Amino acid sequence: MAAEIVNPRSDRSTDSSTGSTGSATDEPFDPAFALHRGGKMAVQATVPIRDKDDLSLAYTPGVAKVCSAIAENPELVHDYTWKSQVVAVVTDGTAVLGLGDIGPEASLPVMEGKAILFKQFGGVDAVPIALATTDADEIVETVVRLAPSFGGVNLEDISAPRCFEIERRLQERLDIPVFHDDQHGTAVVTLAALRNAAKLSGRSLGDLRAVISGAGAAGVAIAKFLLEAGLGDVAVADRKGIVSRDREDLTEVKRELAELTNKAGISGPLDTALAGADVFIGVSGGTVPEPAVASMAPGAFVFAMANPNPEVHPDIAHKYAAVVATGRSDYPNQINNVLAFPGIFAGALQVRASRITEGMKIAAATALADVVGDELAADYVIPSPFDERVAPAVTAAVAAAARAEGVARR
Repeated sequence: MAAEIVNPRSDRSTDSSTGSTGSATDEPFDPAFALHRGGKMAVQATVPIRDKDDLSLAYTPGVAKVCSAIAENPELVHDYTWKSQVVAVVTDGTAVLGLGDIGPEASLPVMEGKAILFKQFGGVDAVPIALATTDADEIVETVVRLAPSFGGVNLEDISAPRCFEIERRLQERLDIPVFHDDQHGTAVVTLAALRNAAKLSGRSLGDLRAVISGAGAAGVAIAKFLLEAGLGDVAVADRKGIVSRDREDLTEVKRELAELTNKAGISGPLDTALAGADVFIGVSGGTVPEPAVASMAPGAFVFAMANPNPEVHPDIAHKYAAVVATGRSDYPNQINNVLAFPGIFAGALQVRASRITEGMKIAAATALADVVGDELAADYVIPSPFDERVAPAVTAAVAAAARAEGVARR
C-alpha cells in the first residue's frame, strides 16, 4: 500500500459555475474541501498483475507457498509481507487537533493526513484506523488483535489521561513499537529546538528553568523528556495553576508529575512561575499576559506552540525573548511533529525494533538538532520539515540507538 498525495482536481467533479466541488449549492470554492474530496490516499500495488502468470504468483496458487512457509517460520512474515514497512495510525477521535472530542468519523481527515506524512517524509506506509470506542480496555484489545498486520502502532489524538494507560498497556503486550505522537513526537522536536537555543546562547540544558503551560499528553511528556535529557528544572501548569506537591486535586498522572518536577517548589498561577524563568513552552491553547512574559529572565526562550493562536503572539514574544518558536508554518522555528515521527518509525522499522526507547527518542532529538549545524541562528534553531536531510538523519540515529540499546532484531 502506498499513501499518495492526490491532485484535488484529478478525477473529482468541480462545478465551475458555482466554484464548489461536485455540489449544486452556491457555496464558494474552498481548496481545503477540494483537496479532501475522495480522501487523500489510496492503495497501490508494488508488483504487476499483467497476465495469468502474474496472477498465479501474486495470488493462488503461488501465494500458498509463501503462506505455508510463514506458518512454519512466523519470522518470515517480515520478509514476505508488508508487515515491517507499515504502521497503524490509531485514534478514538477524542482529542483531534484543537477540535477536541469530535468522534472517529470526523477524525479521519487528520488520520489520512498523518498517513501521507509518514509516506512523504519517512517513506513509511501507514493505515488510518478510527475506532468506534473510547473505552481503554476495548481500544487495547482491538489494537492487540490488529497488531499481526503491522510493524508499529502510532497512537494519535487520544485524550489524556487515557492515552498514557493505553500506550503503556499496548507496549507491555506487543513486541512492536507503540508511540503516542502527541506525547513523544512533540517532546522530541521541542528538545531539539531547545538544545539549539541553549547552544546559541552559550548555555547548557542544565542551566535552564522551564515553565510548561498545559498538563495534558504533550505537556506531561515534554516535562519528563526534558528532565531525562538534563534540563535544570521545569514547572508545569494546568488550568488551576502550577502542578505542585501541595495540591490535593491532582490526578494520578499529575501526582507523579509533581514528584518529578518543580524542584523550586513554586505554587500558584502560571504567571508566578514565569518570573525569572528561562524557557516558556506552551501546549495549552491559553493566553499568557504580556507582563508575565516580560518577567522572564533576560535572553529567555518562548516556544508558544498552540495552533492557530499561540499562547504568546510572536510580536510580543520578540520584545522579551532571544529565541521564539511556534507551531505555525508562517513563522520561523516551527515546532512540528512531522520532523520526528516519520524518521523515528523508519529507523525503528529498519531494525525491527521491539519498542521505542528513551534513548532512541533522545537520539532522534540530537540528530534533528544537528541538522541545523553551522546555520544556527535565533530564527533557525530547528530545520524545516521540507529539509531533505531531516528524515535520513533521524532514521539513522534511531536505528543506531535501537541497536545500542538491545531492542533491534536485525
